Order: sequence, then structure tokens, then C-alpha cells
Amino acid sequence: MSKKIKERYDELKKQIAYHANKYYNEDAPEISDFEYDMLMLELRNIELQNPEFVTNDSPTQVIVASGAPDKHFSEVRHEIPMQSLQDVFNTADVVGFVERIEKEVQNPSYVVEAKIDGLSVTLEYVKGKFVRGSTRGDGLVGEDVTINLNTIKSIPKILKDEIDIIVRGEVYLPRAFFEKINEEREVMGEKLFANPRNAAAGSLRQLNPEITAQRNLDIFIFNIQKSDSVKFASHYESLKFAEEQGFKISPYLKRCSNVEEVLDSINEISEVRGDLEFDIDGAVVKVDNLAQREEIGTTTKVPKWAVAYKYPPEKKETILKDIVVQVGRTGAITPVAILEPIRVAGSVISKTTLHNEDFIKEKGLKIGDHVLIQKAGDVIPEVCDVLVDKRDGSEKDFEMPRTCPVCGSEAAREDGEAVIRCTGIECPAMLFRNIVHFASRDAMDIEGLGPAMVEMLLNNNLVKNIADIYELKFDDLVTLERMGEKSANNLLSAIEKSKENPLENLINAFGIRHIGLKSAKILAKNYKTLDELMNATYVELCTINEIGATMAESLIKFFESEQTKDLIKKLRNLGLNFESNVQTIEDNRFEGMTFVLTGTLPTLSRNEASEIIESFGGKVSSSVSKKTTYVLAGEDAGSKLDKALSLNINVIDEDTFKKMVD
Repeated sequence: MSKKIKERYDELKKQIAYHANKYYNEDAPEISDFEYDMLMLELRNIELQNPEFVTNDSPTQVIVASGAPDKHFSEVRHEIPMQSLQDVFNTADVVGFVERIEKEVQNPSYVVEAKIDGLSVTLEYVKGKFVRGSTRGDGLVGEDVTINLNTIKSIPKILKDEIDIIVRGEVYLPRAFFEKINEEREVMGEKLFANPRNAAAGSLRQLNPEITAQRNLDIFIFNIQKSDSVKFASHYESLKFAEEQGFKISPYLKRCSNVEEVLDSINEISEVRGDLEFDIDGAVVKVDNLAQREEIGTTTKVPKWAVAYKYPPEKKETILKDIVVQVGRTGAITPVAILEPIRVAGSVISKTTLHNEDFIKEKGLKIGDHVLIQKAGDVIPEVCDVLVDKRDGSEKDFEMPRTCPVCGSEAAREDGEAVIRCTGIECPAMLFRNIVHFASRDAMDIEGLGPAMVEMLLNNNLVKNIADIYELKFDDLVTLERMGEKSANNLLSAIEKSKENPLENLINAFGIRHIGLKSAKILAKNYKTLDELMNATYVELCTINEIGATMAESLIKFFESEQTKDLIKKLRNLGLNFESNVQTIEDNRFEGMTFVLTGTLPTLSRNEASEIIESFGGKVSSSVSKKTTYVLAGEDAGSKLDKALSLNINVIDEDTFKKMVD
């Protein structure tokens, strides 16, 4: 039995390490917070019963890093360690905590706060001025993210008093902005953030502070780490002082004198958490008196004077009335559960995504089933269980459609993917995303035709397909909001200019699955006209270097579509260039060579350098390997440079590169 327990213990350590890395370092969790907490709880219970198993690297013995330091940010050694909290999952554990405290100190009082689910940071002030901010890291060393924290409006840059102070807070992303960001990422075909916490973490660790500023991050201060000039008797008093200085403090802050008041406060927070504009994942119970905290002490990982009560996901039973499908802007056809309305975690749920057909099969869902609903992370409603024993035989199976419900085009599921997508380039559901991509820099490069303008054109019914872009008139544009005569003329000029773009840009602009700009360039080198490419056979395409079977199949399907044929006919009549201007390589000095670009070059953009390399028969790769011939490095070269040096690959700068070209 002991052997099986030890095997389970070792497996738990591996699982926790894996999921901690996905959560903290990659901002891409694969399981819910509750599931992660249950793994930790199981591990802790095994250690209590088998203390001989415990090693120094156990997740219960070390502080889990909330984001491994990124070398793009300077390291900050915290003057006061940023400890984590001991989690508890039931009221009995809260009662046990209070009873232990009352044995150690006389007449303790407590503070109960909402536990904000965000990214912990330290803010440092000198003479009342904000001088530095850092992430928690491993609790001892974090990252200097001052430039990004400066974009958060609720962080005061100058305090009321000229004091030296260090405070700790939780950076979070309000739910409304989280939903907006994910909508924008879906439009652009980017991976969605799993929850607001991970979106906040990804935003705060951006290398470009302008992106951070656009994310509308916010912060609550929950502790004064150090203050030499002002002394406090209690935690509650210190937070009220922080509020006077201009900080936003924890929104739910209540003093309690006994265990009954503590439990009542925890329940009060639970009742309102679904109505808050931000995520919380529990309630924190702390000893209020700071002198008593010193007496109680801490472990190397957690303070002994506080615990974090984690709320279990609230589950409610309802009926799955129907399953419908909706087509997203990327063409993904997603099944949606229509539910008998039920209130869960503070809000009424009447529908929720079922993700894809694999999810429906795994759950064994049928229309008419009694199901349990919960909010993953208290935000996104999901079907978590099917109550099979309540079936009466009237339930119906569901099948995903094989044609797009919006435009009737084929709905295809490619190997290795769980999503079924519409393949129609003129599908109204995908029109916004398709036009945005068509006009983007690496496609038709129509300056002024960004997402906001496309949205405006669609809302005013000025475009109903991609070809309509080229039939826009001055009188149509000049009447639009914030569109003056000059802006209208500039946009029309950019549209007209795009007709002359190389064939490779047009191929990329079509947004064909698996075909990007690099593949488009290869195709434009091998086919003189778009018509030749359209008539290419599968076997023919597969013989082209770097055009694999998946790409070839995607091209064939795309050009066979009636919607594609219709669009190409319209674009031909509108005068777009369908001919390749790629010159036959006469000087192939870089033939057989592979270049990797990293950092910022003094005068050349990456695209310009890549075009030069390819014009001389060379290849440009995104990753360094033993097959790499040269790494062309500029300022702020990153990990690619390090790897090149470790593999003894030739590293050159722009001057050396230009001499090779000249």
C-alpha cells in the first residue's frame, strides 16, 4: 500500500509542477483553480500521513513562482519577502485556525478581506513618489515592471505625504475588459486568455507598455510591507492610512472579534462575489494586531497568522433545452447550450458554450438532459456533469452540422483540431475578420483600413464582401463619423494603390488556412499568375519545396469553393494585379544557407533583411538549430543569440551582412 501511495505522491508533485508552470509562466492554465487546489490538498494530506515522503522540492515546502523572471526585465530582490498564504477549503479549517490563534495570543481580533484573483506586485515610494514596482516572482526575487505599472491609472504616482513606503497589491483585469480583449483576440485568430487573472499577468509582463496601457488594468492594495516613518498598531489601521494616501484598498474589509463574525464575513463575500466587476477566488482571514503577528510568526513559505479560504465552485442543476451552433468571426462553428435559466454565483445563466463536438461526446450530452452548471473561475459558466439517472427516454442526440449554417459552405474539421470551421471566404459571419486580414500590412497593406474603420463600414452597410472595398466612393466615406475629406481621400488612395501589390500579397490576403506570407512568396515564385496557381494540381503543389500535403490540400479546397471563384472574378474585374513580379534568381550566393534574425537592426527592418536573403536564394527561419548558417543579430537580441553562441553558429551584425550582400 505504501508503494502505491508513494507513486501517487510522486505523480502529484509532477502534475502540480506542470500545471504551476502553465498557470504562472505561460499564462495558459489547462485546469481550473479549484482542480489545482484539490491536487495540492491531496498532496498535503499524503505528507501529513507520511512525513518521510516530504522533500525540500515539494510544492508544500517552496514558494511557487508567480512568473519565472523574464530576462527582458531587471531582477528585483524584495526587501520584504512576498509570501503566499495557507489555503483552507472548509469552515472547519477556518474554525481550527481561529482556535489555534486564540491559544497563542490573548484577545485577538481579525480582518476578513476579499481575495482578489490577480497578479501580486510590490510598489515602492521614496518621499511620496512612485519609484519602482515589481512582480512577486519566487517571493524573494521578482521582475522590475515599473514602466508597465505606470500605465495603471489607479496607482498614485505621488502620495499625499512625502513618505518612504513599500506596499503590496493585486493587479487585476475587470471582467468587462477581459471579455472585450478576448473578443478582439478571437477576431484576429489569436489564442484566447483562459481567465482575467492570466490576461492580467500577460498584460503586465508585456515588453511594449503601450499594449499594457490598452488593457485597462487596475489594482487593489492589501498590505503595507514597510513604512519607517509611520507606525501602525493594526492591519486595518494601516490600510485606512493607505487609502488616505491615494491607494485603492481591498473593497471588502471587515474587522471581526470572534469565529462567528469571521464565518459571517466569509459568507457575505460569497453572496456578492458574482456581482463584482472583478474576480475573487476566496476570502483572506488575518490577525489584525501587528504585534500579535510578530509573536505568532511565519514559516519559510507562509505566515502563521493568516489563511485563505477558497470558495468551492457553486453547482446548480438545470435542463439542457437545446443545442444550437454559432459561427464566430474566425469561422469556428461552436455548439451552444440553451439552458433553463438558473442563478449561479450571482448571475442568471441561460446559455453557455459547449466548445466543440468532442466535448459533447466526452460528456455524453443529449438535448433534454438534466445537467449541473458551474462557473469556471467564477466567471465562465460551463456544463460540468450530466445527471444520467434522471433521463426518461425523451432525450435526443446532437450532431454538428457539416455545412455552415450562415452561408452554406462546407464545414471542415482538419486533422489535429477539435474545431469545425466554415470554409467560405464570403461568409457574412466571418466578413469582419476576413476584411481586417485582407487589408493588413502583410496582405494588401491598405493604410487606414483597420478594425475600427472596417467595423464602421459594416455597420453602415457600405461593404458586404471583400470586393466591395474597391467600390467605395468618396461620398460614402466622407459622411462617416470622424471621417473628413482628407481622411476619405487618403483611404481611397491607399485602396487604389493596393491593386498594384505583388501576387504574394494577394495570396496571403485571402487568408487561406495554413498559408501565410512566407508560403505565399514561395507560391508566387513558382506560379507566374493567380490563374496558374488556381489550376495547379495537388501532386504539383506537393513537389514544391516547403509546400507540404496539408498546405496543398488547403489550397485545392480553397480554389474549388464557389465563393472563392466569385470573389476572384470580382477582383479581376476591379483591376487587381494577378501576376507575379518575382524575378528569377540570377545571383544565388545564399543558396543552401539558413539565416535567423533577432533583435533590432540599425537600418533594416526584419522584412527588408528577409527579402534580401531570399532574393539571393537563402532561407529565413524563426528558430536557431544546428542547421542554421548565420544569426543576424541587432540590438536587444534575445534567447536566439544565446542559443547561437552555445551551438557555435556564426553571429553577424548588419554591417557584416551588408558586406556579404555588396
